Amino acid sequence: MANHPIIQKSSFDFLNDLKENNNRDWFEANKQTYLKQHELIIDFAEDLMAKMNSHDVIETASGKKSLHRIYRDTRFSKDKIPYKNNWSGSFSRATKERRGGYYFHIEPGNTFVAGGFFGPNAEDLKRVRDDISRDSSELRAILNSKNFKETFKELKGEQLKTTPKGFKADDESIDLLRFKQFLLVKNFTDKEVLASDFSEKMNDAFKNMRPFFDYMSEVLTTDGNGNPL
Repeated sequence: MANHPIIQKSSFDFLNDLKENNNRDWFEANKQTYLKQHELIIDFAEDLMAKMNSHDVIETASGKKSLHRIYRDTRFSKDKIPYKNNWSGSFSRATKERRGGYYFHIEPGNTFVAGGFFGPNAEDLKRVRDDISRDSSELRAILNSKNFKETFKELKGEQLKTTPKGFKADDESIDLLRFKQFLLVKNFTDKEVLASDFSEKMNDAFKNMRPFFDYMSEVLTTDGNGNPL
């Protein structure tokens, strides 16, 4: 066994069993198995957070605090299954000068990490679009870098089908201006997830988000002359 927490096959096995038996009776009958696997995921998240703090400043209090509840909120959903079929969590960056957030999702056949800006408010979105329209060269350099393409392939997120209000359809950066979300996503195979170096690979993916985060943080926290807002 590795000298640091890893994703155990038993954690995958539990999720596979839960997917086949996603009901409250089965979950209550297997509650102790869930709690044991949950503790293993907490250990993994603690180790991951320690790694991330070597290259960023994480505001989230602990690995345990980073984890999302396995219980689904079904009040406004047509899908009434009571439990998530994954382990997931998120880390917040410390201070208002560090923008962007980290997310991880562990599920058989669908494990990935993501980061970025899931729902920027209107003011932040306008500020980013203004900067892109003024000069998109810095952002394009990040998105076209070898490191970015090898890790994330491309910028992802919901986009407008039309031109955003206040901008021109023939703007040379219209492809970037249409983004309403700015997401970076890296997928992993089950073999990668269960390998002893998975936490390092996950941490590397988060670390590779930094050039994008640094760019967005500067745009969102300083004016055109680089002075704090």
